[in-house]
Amino acid sequence: MGKSKTTKFKRPQFNSVGLPVNAVKEADAEEEELGEDGCPAAELLEKLQSPSADVREFACASISRVVQQSQTIPGFLQRDAVRRLGPMLLDSSLLVRETAAGALRNLSACGGQEVCEDMVKHDVMTPLTALLRECCAGFEYAVSMKEQKNAVEDVANEAVNLLWNLCESSSQALSVFNKSGLLDVVVQCLERHPHNVELAISAAHCLHTVTEDNPELLCSLNTAVLGALENVLLSSQPGMAHNLLRTLAAGTLWNMKGSLPAARQAQTVNAVVATLSQCLDLDAGMLIPELRQAEEVRHRNAPAATHTEEPAAAELEEMDEEGEAPKQRRNGKAMKVDNDFSDLLPRGKEELREATALLTAQQTSLEIIVNMCCSDDPSDDEWEEESSSDESDLGPDGLCDGLSNLMSPLCLSAEVQGALINHSIPEKASSCVHQMQRVQSRALTGLHSILSTMDAESLGGASALQQAAQHLSTLVFGITKDEEFLEAVISAMRSLLQMIASKNIPQCMTPQQMMSLSEAATRCDVVSVRVNAVAILGITGSTLAKEKGTAETLQMIGNALLQVATRDANLVVNGEALDALFDVFADGDEAETAAKNIHLLPALKALQPVFKAKIRKEGRGKYSPQQLCVLDNIKVNLRRFIGYLEKVVKK
Repeated sequence: MGKSKTTKFKRPQFNSVGLPVNAVKEADAEEEELGEDGCPAAELLEKLQSPSADVREFACASISRVVQQSQTIPGFLQRDAVRRLGPMLLDSSLLVRETAAGALRNLSACGGQEVCEDMVKHDVMTPLTALLRECCAGFEYAVSMKEQKNAVEDVANEAVNLLWNLCESSSQALSVFNKSGLLDVVVQCLERHPHNVELAISAAHCLHTVTEDNPELLCSLNTAVLGALENVLLSSQPGMAHNLLRTLAAGTLWNMKGSLPAARQAQTVNAVVATLSQCLDLDAGMLIPELRQAEEVRHRNAPAATHTEEPAAAELEEMDEEGEAPKQRRNGKAMKVDNDFSDLLPRGKEELREATALLTAQQTSLEIIVNMCCSDDPSDDEWEEESSSDESDLGPDGLCDGLSNLMSPLCLSAEVQGALINHSIPEKASSCVHQMQRVQSRALTGLHSILSTMDAESLGGASALQQAAQHLSTLVFGITKDEEFLEAVISAMRSLLQMIASKNIPQCMTPQQMMSLSEAATRCDVVSVRVNAVAILGITGSTLAKEKGTAETLQMIGNALLQVATRDANLVVNGEALDALFDVFADGDEAETAAKNIHLLPALKALQPVFKAKIRKEGRGKYSPQQLCVLDNIKVNLRRFIGYLEKVVKK
């Protein structure tokens, strides 16, 4: 069975969690001494051989920080850094193990797919597997008092994150995972969730990744794995970290759905749906300002103010503003890499960690939902990278109803959307704003995909669709310049208005909104936004043409579409505008009146030779064969439509 891929969002690593403060400071000093131009690889790698554990730890910590600058990575690889760091994973000192795992983790995250494949080629999986097995064997000796830190689990957390990065980017690492029994080891880390949610979340991320499109692993799943995941799914610990953990468990169970015992499929799928629904019911627009206020109160009540956290907060803001990392590839398939750094936030930023966990959970939930509902075409989706050939085994009959209900809290909630639109989040919490917008974009993209597969009744009927369209229209008209958000909202709006039109439900856009949309169609720099904007004008206009007294509005739409068809620099946008004109003025007395008033026939006659020449001159160099095929069809339809208008004039 084909299955669409829900891409995980790896995050660039910035420093090893649990590093001693003095080690971090010493690493900073090391960087300052070396300067920007020098590569410290040789000196730091040499220090790995020191008989002093403190020196080895310092070397690993320094490497962990230096490789964040991608230009330094080749210098380390040329000096065989992976082979020299690998043995450090089994060092006699736990702190060396942890910092070595952190260094390799950062190397894998900042180096991308090629570096990950090189690391696997240099046999990093052998010591990593041995380390994870030793860590899990040491869990039984874990400190029983919850307030005390378990150093073995800190090492395991770094190691699991390294494993996750490697399996995300390297098919060879995934093959080793399948054959080395690492599944049971990661499940053991997951089972630490009652008292170490950070380790459990890392394990859950890893499981969510390795169970995707991996039939070799799915064939070997046993009831112990299923039981561990269900225990997490049914857990009731409060807090956003546990909410994220349950969401990842739900995604993993969905990946495993084909391997579930038949008797448990319905129950498990219902629990998955309930978990995702509960996650999306949380109002981030309300909760995040509350978390910020709680942070301020905590700082006011602290016995002594410190300034050590401020640089971390500034660093987070800088990281978040960069948005998503460039595309990488996994198993030869393109994928996006996301800036999820929730497990790397400073220990003193509990509220920020909670906010990041909430947003990561909601983003993940939305991606899982789209995968559940849709047989996706890659061209129709923002983050899915594989099309699904068969989604017939979607579980119980009530699954679609449950999913349509749980989509509403985030996709269509005016309160959640308004929390961002009105900038109600305090300025100092702005490091979360970009991720909140990304969650909205995922929700809207999910809505766009779901509308293509679900009927109007499942989505609440005519009234709910009209309300949703009205809400989306408020989002597209002037709330943000963020391209990803604008593309997502206008794509969802187009799909929604198309459904409304197909069901003969009255459109709900005002003439003022039409003007705003035509302005967006002419001024936006993003081609896909302009294409969708003119398509929406066409959908709305063709519906209005069937109603009485709409000639004036049709004239406005016609003039806007003519302007785009004539002046836009992109042929695809020109063609979409012409196609929309054909739909709007194809039939009806109101359309005939409007066409005469705007002199549509002479305008199209003047445009026809220009459009043909533009296709001939620019087409083959700038546009794909598929686009050229569509443009040729529009060229033919333009000739036919001019003939139709000539007959109308002769009436």
